[in-house]
Amino acid sequence: MTKKLLTALLISAMLFVLCGCGDLASGQKNQIEKIDPTKVSAELEYVDSMELLYATEFSVDYFKDDYALISISDGSHFLVVPEGKEAPTDLPEEITVLKRPIENIYLVASAAMDMFACIDGLDSLRFSSQKEDSWFVPEAKEAMRRGEIVYAGKYSSPDYELIRAGECDLAFENTMIFHTPEVREQLINFGIPVLVDHSSYEKTPQGRMEWVKLCGLIADKEDEAADIFEEQVKFIESVEGKGKTGKTVAFFYITSNGGVNIRKPSDYLPKMIDIAGGEYIFDDIADKDDMASSTMTMQMENFYADAKDADFLIYNSAIEGEIRNIDDFLEKSPLLKNFKAVKEGHVYCTTENLYQSSMELGTIIKDINCMLTGEEEEMTYIFKLE
Repeated sequence: MTKKLLTALLISAMLFVLCGCGDLASGQKNQIEKIDPTKVSAELEYVDSMELLYATEFSVDYFKDDYALISISDGSHFLVVPEGKEAPTDLPEEITVLKRPIENIYLVASAAMDMFACIDGLDSLRFSSQKEDSWFVPEAKEAMRRGEIVYAGKYSSPDYELIRAGECDLAFENTMIFHTPEVREQLINFGIPVLVDHSSYEKTPQGRMEWVKLCGLIADKEDEAADIFEEQVKFIESVEGKGKTGKTVAFFYITSNGGVNIRKPSDYLPKMIDIAGGEYIFDDIADKDDMASSTMTMQMENFYADAKDADFLIYNSAIEGEIRNIDDFLEKSPLLKNFKAVKEGHVYCTTENLYQSSMELGTIIKDINCMLTGEEEEMTYIFKLE
């Protein structure tokens, strides 16, 4: 078998297990392959592990003299080495070394930008996979306007020359990188470690936001990250304390080919609806596969059968852009006019910055609660379609 054929077969196999919405392979979600911290190296003395209250897609183990081992649910491991120290000589080859300070990061995972911003950690970033006008995080737009963060190509075609010349210490990717394995391989060949953000696979909004602690570790701002996360958890608890409304909610968007994309019941967003006091209309839909995908697509006819009596419809515009009014919404399909929520005037739309506002999930939950209770004037991330 030739080397070219073997490479093609390996890439095909990877794309097969990764099929569907850029998600991770089956069996990897919530299954961190931890290395026994007491056996990482004879030169490291295990001290403690990061306290994680909700997140299940990463873990951190601490060692004497400020060494830290990051483990991600895709099976990757990173040893953070303190400034002025060296990596152990007996470190297993599957562990990638990150030497402090970790600087000039190439940020592809858009959800992480808000996390770095809220802990005042943007000075750790240098390169972005999005241009200035694509960012909804104000601090990111301003940093790019000032030239402190520069565009370095999208995830599938990064500007390797620019990134290498900028002494990039880390590529912070999203899971779409698994669809272009040759890019990941090239970055690694250039000596740039690749860490993949899996926060979108967390099953709770709190778990997704707890990834701010990992960003805090990378940016050397762990205390700030812990404080921000605690504030958000308390805010969510205050909304949850308002109780259930008994109202059902459908959250979705219509694809370019007419299919309807919904969130699976195990996803963090249906949990947000539940915390806000609503009932996710698709709670009884079982996952039809074992993939880590957080979404599924159904035919419009099936969507109509399942969601026609939902009390509220929330159209997700963060994927293909906002729709401005009810007429734009009804143009998506002739069946929509028959929905109960349409007839009763309970159709809402998200703003385009929904997913980039990863540390505002508490506010989004509050918005959903305001929608359910009629306190619409207080909403920030969703609005009513008139």
